[in-house]
Order: sequence, then C-alpha cells, then structure tokens
Amino acid sequence: MSTSTTTGWTDRFGHTMMRTLATPKLMLARGEGCRVWDVDGNEYLDFLAGIAVNSLGHAHPVLVDAVSRQIATLAHVSNYFATPPQLELAERLTRITGAGDAGRVYFCNSGAEANEAAFKLARLNRSGGHRTRVLALNNAFHGRTMGSLALTGKPPMREAFEPLPAGVEHIDTTIEALEAAIDDRVAALFVEPIKGEAGVLDLPDGFLKRARELTEQHGVLLIIDEIQTGVGRTGRWFAYEHAGILPDAVTVAKGIAGGVPIGALVTFGWASELFSQGQHGSTFGGNPLATAAGNAVLGEIERADLVGNAERRGEELRAIIRGYDSPLIGDVRGQGLLVGIGLTEGEAHRLSDAALANGLIINAPNESSIRLAPPLIVGDDELAEFRERFGRALASIPTTGKKS
Repeated sequence: MSTSTTTGWTDRFGHTMMRTLATPKLMLARGEGCRVWDVDGNEYLDFLAGIAVNSLGHAHPVLVDAVSRQIATLAHVSNYFATPPQLELAERLTRITGAGDAGRVYFCNSGAEANEAAFKLARLNRSGGHRTRVLALNNAFHGRTMGSLALTGKPPMREAFEPLPAGVEHIDTTIEALEAAIDDRVAALFVEPIKGEAGVLDLPDGFLKRARELTEQHGVLLIIDEIQTGVGRTGRWFAYEHAGILPDAVTVAKGIAGGVPIGALVTFGWASELFSQGQHGSTFGGNPLATAAGNAVLGEIERADLVGNAERRGEELRAIIRGYDSPLIGDVRGQGLLVGIGLTEGEAHRLSDAALANGLIINAPNESSIRLAPPLIVGDDELAEFRERFGRALASIPTTGKKS
C-alpha cells in the first residue's frame, strides 16, 4: 500500500468527506472471517460486523465467488427487465419471512429506502381517506431520509429538518399506549422488535402480540422494521417469530447480502394489493449483482444453520458478559447475536475506545449502552478472544463501584 494512502488519512478525510461524519478512529484495509486489519497491519476482532451487516464475516468465499461470477456476466439492467437472481431472491424472501404465495417484494438499496417504501405503503391504506395517522415508537430509529426520519422517534435527529412529512405520531413503548392510540383512523404502526440504535432495547413482554391483535382489529398495517434484527441475527430468521406472529409488511436490509448494498420491503396478504404500477421504483433496486449476493448469503446462512448458531452463540456471549466481575456492567439485553450491555455509569464511549485499543471492535450507541453484533459465523475461538479482550478493556475503566 502506498505511503499516500496510509499517511495523513485523517486530514484527507476531513478535507474531502461531508461533515455529516466524524473522523473515523481507524482506516481499515482488509478483512477475513471475524477479523479486520488496519492500514498499519494491526488486527482487530470485529464484533460489530458493519453494524449487523457482514453476516458471513469478511471475504467469505461463498460471497466472493457469487459476486465475482455475477459481475462477469450481468451487473445492472434497470427495472425494465427481470433477471434470474432477482426473482430467486424475491421467492426466497417470501419463503423465509412467512409471507408465502400472497407475499410481494420490492427491492431497493438500503434500510432507509425500504422504510420509505413502507411509509408510502402506509399512505395507501386510506380506507376512504379517514386513515390519516401513522404510529411509531419513541426512541425508535428507522433511517435518516425525510420519510424514515419522520418515523424515527428521536427528536434531536428530526429538529433541524422540520417540517417533516405529516401525520406521524410517536407513542411510548407500552401496551397501554398501544391500546390508547390505535383506532380506525390509524393507517399503520411501525415497530422495531428490538431498538438497536437506542442501545439494543427489548420490547415489553407481549408487546408485539398485542400490537398484532389491535392492528388486525382496526384494519391497521403492522409494519415491522427488521433491518437490524432480521436475517438470523436474533436466533430466528426474523425477530417477530419470537412473538409467534406475522406482520403485514417487513422491511429488511443490512445482513441480506453480507455487505453489498440492498434493501427490501416484503408485504403479506392484503397489504400486497396496495401498491399499483408506477407508484414507486428504484433504478438500482433489485439489480442482478446485489440480488446474486443476497442469494449467496441467505443460502449459506441456511446451509450452515447460522440462524441456529446465532441463537447458541448469543447465549454463550451473554454468559461471558454476565460472568465479568465488574460493577460497570448492569443489564444484558437483546436476542441471539444482537446484544446490548447496559452500563451502570456513563462510560460507554470510553469503554468502546478501550476495547479498540485492545484489538476489539464494539459500538457505543449512547453513553450508557454497548452494542455487539458479531458475524453469524462466530465460534469458540472468537468468543474466547472476546472474553480476554473485552475483559482487559473493562478492567481499564475506573468506576465508583456503585450500581445505579
């Protein structure tokens, strides 16, 4: 690698990249499995996986082969034409989501775009024009585009861009708030089954089941945002399976193609009849390169039972975390290989930096939470290394010793 690449990259980043991004802490050069290396040759155990994106880790041969073969034949044709990988992935998604023969798939390029499509779907559930309300949850995150930002229940993210698309109401994440808010004027309810960007916060027991009952009773679309939780991440193909329900629509992205940009909206039953020709579209959405990558990744997850691995390894990872003798660790949250650690003191960013100094990549979504989302291929060796490296990071943080 040339000196111009490895030297002064932080200055180059500051001069060329939009100020929406803070200067990164590392410049990464390559990855393999659950590890990455920076431009100086330092190795790191990756327990974030590109924020739950790299399902198969880095440079997995199945993905490398699929992308190499596809780009050598057909990479993009626009949506004037169909391609075999596009239809194969659509059929695969209707199968693994449980949407079945009545399911329909819209492809796009990211999670935010999938939620934009879902927002438009909600607008089509008008029932004579009197359904003008869309519900979402406080502290939820659905993206940063204008429509998905309107759904996001984090006022500091929204305020600079208001007025946003109208009609969205944010409610508390309680069954009582659900029961008070849902009526025949509501078009849709958007729910994250685990609030990932809020620090991996679980929903209250029975929340999704009650949401399904109320939305069916009032003709409301139940739209579940599985962008971070889907594709085996929680030990099921989709987190709503833990509640024993099916939604009317689900948005997916992140882990579908292992790092190749893709997103999708999958509709169920009557929700599949709402969109009509010309009401939405994407030039790049569902291109053969991205969908071939998606088929390869989902096929390998299925073949290697990585959904089951996520469930088993998630339990082991939580046991490791609970086993540390540290007053800094409070509760342990999440499901499968989406793990949140609630801290008793506001030291999450300091702990994340300490982990990085010990060769471990984790994430602090806020000052009181650590988020872990390792690749679904994680095994014994990686968990043993995590135990050691995270333990050293924990021990380096001075605490008061008092649990809040």
